[in-house]
Parts: sequence; C-alpha cells; structure tokens
Amino acid sequence: MLTGMLLWLAVTAAAQSVSSPNGDVCLRFALADGGVPTYELTYKGKTVVKPSRLGLELAKTKYSSKADETNLMDGFKVSGTQTSSFDETWTPVWGETATIRNHYNELEVTLNQPATTRNIIIRFRVYDYGMGLRYEFPQQNVLNYFVIKEEHTQFAMTGDHTAWWLPGDYDTQEQETQETRLSGIRAQFKKAVNWDNSSVAVFSETGVQTALQLKTDDGLYINIHEAACVNYPTMHLNLDDKTMVFESWLTPDAQGYKGFIQTPFNTPWRTVLVSDDARDMLSQKLILNLNEPCKIEDTSWIHPTKYCGVWWNMIVGKQSWSYTNDLPSVHLGKTDYKQCKPNGTHGANNEQVKRYIDFAAANGLDQVLVEGWNEGWEDWFGHSKLDVFDFVTPYPDFDIKMLNDYAHSKGVKLMMHHETSASALNYERHIDEAFKLMNKYGYDAVKTGYVGDIIPRGEHHYSQLMNNHYQYVVEKAAKYHIMVNGHEAVRPTGLCRTWPNLVGNESARGTEYEAFGGSDPAHTVILPFTRLQGGPMDYTPGILETQLSTWSDNTSYAHTTLCGQLSLYLVMYSPLQMAADLPENYEKYADAFQFIRDVPCDWSDSRYLEAEPARYITVARKDKQSDNWFVGGKTCAEARTAVVKLDFLDPGRKYEATLYADGKDAHYKDNPKAYTIAKKTVKKGQTLKIYEAPGGGFALSLKAL
Repeated sequence: MLTGMLLWLAVTAAAQSVSSPNGDVCLRFALADGGVPTYELTYKGKTVVKPSRLGLELAKTKYSSKADETNLMDGFKVSGTQTSSFDETWTPVWGETATIRNHYNELEVTLNQPATTRNIIIRFRVYDYGMGLRYEFPQQNVLNYFVIKEEHTQFAMTGDHTAWWLPGDYDTQEQETQETRLSGIRAQFKKAVNWDNSSVAVFSETGVQTALQLKTDDGLYINIHEAACVNYPTMHLNLDDKTMVFESWLTPDAQGYKGFIQTPFNTPWRTVLVSDDARDMLSQKLILNLNEPCKIEDTSWIHPTKYCGVWWNMIVGKQSWSYTNDLPSVHLGKTDYKQCKPNGTHGANNEQVKRYIDFAAANGLDQVLVEGWNEGWEDWFGHSKLDVFDFVTPYPDFDIKMLNDYAHSKGVKLMMHHETSASALNYERHIDEAFKLMNKYGYDAVKTGYVGDIIPRGEHHYSQLMNNHYQYVVEKAAKYHIMVNGHEAVRPTGLCRTWPNLVGNESARGTEYEAFGGSDPAHTVILPFTRLQGGPMDYTPGILETQLSTWSDNTSYAHTTLCGQLSLYLVMYSPLQMAADLPENYEKYADAFQFIRDVPCDWSDSRYLEAEPARYITVARKDKQSDNWFVGGKTCAEARTAVVKLDFLDPGRKYEATLYADGKDAHYKDNPKAYTIAKKTVKKGQTLKIYEAPGGGFALSLKAL
C-alpha cells in the first residue's frame, strides 16, 4: 500500500484542480509514478485528505480471460479532462426544508490504460462543504463485464483524529457508537463487538462502518460516507492505524466476491463532508444532492406520517407476535389456526387494534402499525423460515376487513407489517399479492423487516444482491403507491431523493434497545452526525413512561428524561414519526403528550442552532403547513444550558411559546419524569436559556399569533 506521503512525492506535474463555488474546498487530481490515480482535498487552505490512491482490483473467475483480470489500479494515462459548473434548486417531496440547493463545480478525468486499451472516468463534484467522487465505466469491447475483488479508494487522514465509529459489520448497525482516537480503534474494537460477537462479520480489527464522523485537533469536522449505492455492495472503511489511511472495503457476497459489473456502469459516490462548524455536518445535503432526481412522476400519494402501533407491548415482553404456543402443530398452508389454542398474549387482536385506532383518531395520528397480524410467527425464526410467511393470511383474531373499515371510518389508516425473517426470495415471490392485498384494504405504507441470516444463499444484509433486493421492493412498492419503511435493511445513501416513497429506515440501534438494557444518552446526539447522513431513521421515539417496571416485568429503562424523549421529534429528523408508547401511558402524561400531538413531521425550514457530535444538538424547524416553529434540544449524560436565539422568527410578529423542560432535579437514571410546562409570548431577537438535565432535553412550540 502506498502511503499518502509516498504518493505526494511521486505525483507527476500533470495535475488538475477544481475548487468549490466559494473557493473553500479544493480538490487536486494527479497520476503518481506508475500511472496510479490520486486525489487530495483541502478546506480553507487546510489539508483534509492527503494524497490518496484510487482504483479497483479485479477478481479472477472461471468466466474471465487474462485481459479481464487486469486491475484498474495503475498503468493509466490521462486522455482528457473537462470541468463544468452546476447550480439548481430542487423541491423534495418531504424533508427538512422546502427546497435544496445543489451547487457544485465538477472535474471529469478520462483515463486510458494503454496495456489493455481500457478507458474509465473518475468524476469529482466539489461543493462548498465537501466533495463526491465516483468511478464510471463506459461500455467498450475490452471492458464489458467484470468482477470486483476489492475497491481501493483511499482517504488519507492528516492526523490521529477523534472518531465516532461502529465496528465493521456486514449485517447490522444496531450497535452503540464508539468514541476514540483513530489510534484507539484497534484496542476498543474487541470490546465493541462483544455485544453479540457471533453475528459480527469482522473483516479487520480496524474496520469501521460509514457514515464515519471525525474531528481534528485544529477544529475541522469531517464525515466520510457514500451516496447513491445502487447495484453495488455497501462500503466500509479499513484503517491502517500506522499511516492513518482509510481504504474502502466492500461487503462480499456468499462466494466472497465484491461486485458483478456490466458496463456501462457508475459506482456509488464516495463522499467527504467538511466544515469548521459542526452544524454544517447536519444542515448540508451532500448525500441527497449526489443522488438522481425523483423518478416517480406523480408523488401526490406520498405523505409524511405520524403513527402509533401494536409494538411496544411486545418489545417490552408483555405481549407476543404469535397467536399460539402449539409450535409442533403449526405450518403455513397446513395449519387450521382456528383449531389451535390461543396463547392469550397475542397483541394483534381485534379488541386491542380497535383501541389503538380510537386512540389515533382522538389524537390526530395518521396511522396504526400492527405487528404480528399474519400467520407464521410461531416458527418465524426457525427451521421453516423459508416459507413461513405469505403476507396475506391473517390470524383468526385479526379481522382484516373489519379493522380497516373501522379505521377508515375514524379517518385513520392501518400500517402494514411484512417481516420477511430475512428470506428475501420468499418475499419477492409473494410481493405482488401482498401489495395487492394492501391496495384492496387501503393500506398505503408498509414496514418491512429482515431479522436473521439471509437465506437461502447465506448473503450478507449489505451485499450487492441484497441491496438490489431492497431497491426492487421500493420500486415495486412505488407501482402500487405504497410507502416503505425498511427495518434491518441496508443503511441509506440518499436514495429517498430518487424514490421518495422510501420514507424511512431503521438501520441503526433504535428505541427498542431501551427495553433491552438501554442505550447511552449520547446515542441520539451522534446518530444525526452518522446514520442520519444518508436518510431519515424510524427511531420510534416518544417513550414517556421511561421506567418500564412501572407497568411490566421488564427492569430496563429508557436512558433519557421524559423531555429528552419529546426532543427527539426534532433532533432525529424523519417524515415518519411514531408515538411509540402505550395509550395508557400517554393518558398518564397527557399534558406532555400534547407536544407529540402538535409537532409536525414535514418542514419548510430547519436551523441548527447548536451542535457538537455526541454532546448536544439544538434545532429549530418551521412547519410546512403554517408559520409555526418548533425547537428541540437534546444533550448527552452531561447537563447543560441550551442557548436558543430566536433570530429565525418573523420580524414584527409575536408567538405563543410553550416550553416542555426538564425539572431542576431531573436525571435520566433516577428522576426522568420531572418536567415543567410553561407558556409566554416571545418575538424575534429574544434569547431563551433552557436547562437540559443529564440525558435530558427540551421541546418548544412557537405558535404564530
């Protein structure tokens, strides 16, 4: 491996540079000795990425010829360059702002490999806040079909930066973020994977996932990720902790290959976001801008959604997804469930679902998610998982027609749940009938799930084949006018711009883990810097009864205060927001629940007022349907005072402010439900100082008068 310094010394004079529109970010491309493509990146004169190599290593297969095996890593000559500029403002179907500006300067470098006569293009797009690069392979007789052994895109760091990272894993991001120096990753890695070492596909003791958030000692914030991952495996990063050089590491398929490519083809973008202000890490839309425009002509059926559901009871362990305990006697297509003895704990029953529908209707919630409605849960994770679900057959105590008619009569819809048990091919076999059933009964949104090992081929969740499956589901759903919320799927890379019916993903450690021992209070103030870079998360906030033992046998507790939970509706942006707690718990804290009733999930403007990775976030958002603003602030395990300058309000106008704040003695561990609610009239130019308890936060509604 060539280090950044060696590449710098070897670079030839034939270099090309392109700067961002405001000149802050500058990218330089050059060929090193041996025809090795390299690039480097600076921000306001400071080096962000030292000279780093580019290229792909090809695999030898039984189908390849000698020419097919020649690597695309060196031996290149520059056969042409072209620069251009682009500036547009586009309108997302839903989002944090009503419009997004996409303004960049571009450098296109065409490379020829004389030994093989192959041509490839490396394209760079440089923004005021970062850059994206990708490889492009025009169709040509000598480069038509090839197999990737590994991609060797490097990111050479300038020092031993502070990093917020997840261990390299091909199947999940449902872990807690680690905070160390780059040099400390190796020592911390083994501790980080002990949570479930059997499931972690470890490829290196210094391998990490993206989006990777970094901070330099001189105050630069750097984020490395990818955009528009289509028909390609998900990228991880492998660190050489002696040279501080990250290198791309692709998720392999069941045979160990990294990607099967048919030209013409473009790889996903490799992205670097950079600023000296942490707030820019949250407000700039690099990943979305590097995706293609919306491909759905009529988007009128896509809408932000606030929902509740039959879910938390089961997560906590008080109810079950399955209808019966007669496991030996049940099998899909052969079992008459009416002859089975009900277990008495099945959550998706008519009476309870009607209660949730009534609750949603009374409180302005749009939909009710129901998990465990369909036959097969008795052995969903066992030997019969290949065909355990058909996604259309309800249990005897779930009257699908009656419940949907009842919901619609109340102005509410039910939200479908499709747990595939990671049998992706089975889901594809049934998907048309499943979506037709949804259309028949008026469902317009589905929560998909992929719990378990991918079968039957043993693929990883982030492989090229599985990424293609997730994309197939989203595109198929669009044909049926169905919105998709994917759980246990691949981490997003901005594809919701192109396919805005992809309204949510999990792909990280969500609220359910608060019932499994809890997550660190800093978890929700690092996820916006990492996981949420690629798209919104269905985090399922709103647990107001944070101490689960008050209503169940579960001894876990949510590691936030009650007001900290309210803040998540602003801090954890999503067009799909759940009121995840039980109706009776919301009735218990009805005054605090009012904020969840009021807060929208679609915005015309967003202003990040304060931010520091894993420490705190304060954000103000303007409702797309009114002149009202909402502000949320969240802190880690350390108490702080948020400073909210109301400069974003309209001049000359007054607002009724309702503040939901932690009590003076509040603490996420032993006094999480100490809160106050206060009202007063405010206007532009005022400053509010708001106390945030350990693990706490605040929520503020500003109603225009």
